[in-house]
Amino acid sequence: MSQYAFSNPALEIHMFAKLVAVSLLTLASGQLLAAECKVTVDSTDQMSFNTKEITIDKSCKQFTVELTHSGNLPKNVMGHNWVLTTEANMQPVATDGMAAGVDKDYLKASDERIIAHTKIIGAGEKDSVTFDVSKLKADEKYSFFCSFPGHISMMKGTVVLK
Repeated sequence: MSQYAFSNPALEIHMFAKLVAVSLLTLASGQLLAAECKVTVDSTDQMSFNTKEITIDKSCKQFTVELTHSGNLPKNVMGHNWVLTTEANMQPVATDGMAAGVDKDYLKASDERIIAHTKIIGAGEKDSVTFDVSKLKADEKYSFFCSFPGHISMMKGTVVLK
């Protein structure tokens, strides 16, 4: 008998079960850490976001977008927000929101086409929005954009659910 052999089969099974449990927990926590359920999007005075695509892992229950503004201009001049809609609703939501004004984030109140949005921010400010990923469907195309008048032409991108 070697020095590592167990003399008690029940103890051997118990130790093996513990080893398997710890291994599975380690693997599971590694998988949970693999899904990043948050992104930071920066906006600038040059009417741009620092990304054109955001990928959301299906394993995320909620997803958070933090919007930052690295420019120098105030929100009434060069304000930005981050708005999520279906691709088909992007332009109609932006058009309808223009009349709302900066105080209402250039978004029509209670617009059900809007899945999520931040407020309008200016230089040095930040805001975030967290939404349920269950609101997104795998077979739908999603877009994000800035609803400040005229910005949608340059400040837009896609959201992909994977």
